[in-house]
Amino acid sequence: MSSFDQDPADEVVPVGGPARGVEEEHGDDQDLPADGGEESPSVEDLLSDLERVTKERDDYLALAQAKQAEFENFRKRTMKQQAEDVARAVGRLVESMLPVLDAFDYGIGHGDESIAPMRAQLLAVLEKEGLVRLEPAGEPFDPTEHEAVAHEPGDGEADGPVVTEVLRAGYRWQGHLVRPVMVRVRD
Repeated sequence: MSSFDQDPADEVVPVGGPARGVEEEHGDDQDLPADGGEESPSVEDLLSDLERVTKERDDYLALAQAKQAEFENFRKRTMKQQAEDVARAVGRLVESMLPVLDAFDYGIGHGDESIAPMRAQLLAVLEKEGLVRLEPAGEPFDPTEHEAVAHEPGDGEADGPVVTEVLRAGYRWQGHLVRPVMVRVRD
């Protein structure tokens, strides 16, 4: 005989009856209010909770926005610092290349034209990256860019000292004076 064929009267009831089994499953009735439902909070309590939660949300949002702004500023500072570091490193490299350009200039000045194409190529690459060669022959003397190492008397016609000869070229790298021009000046 299967369990479906059993007579309901033959059903086994636990000791203490069915009420005891139900109480054990659901717990004591002492936790529930007498009317069987939960006590509902007052409107004032709900509004107070809503205000508190809204304030917390606004505080967390403000904190998140502040941290986001801090991070963006940090990222910008870091990128600027990296760019400055790279520019300084390249500037040092360019500055270390200036004696090579000087050697080319002296070689060409002594009549060796075979090195002129190499000098021109090196100078073109450096100029493309921001190097500017300063050769102020015939221009007024500017102590912020020129280094006067020799003087010659003038005829008194000029308004001030004038560069008569460039002894060593000067250079600017991306707008900054890397090396002043070494010049002979006529007073």
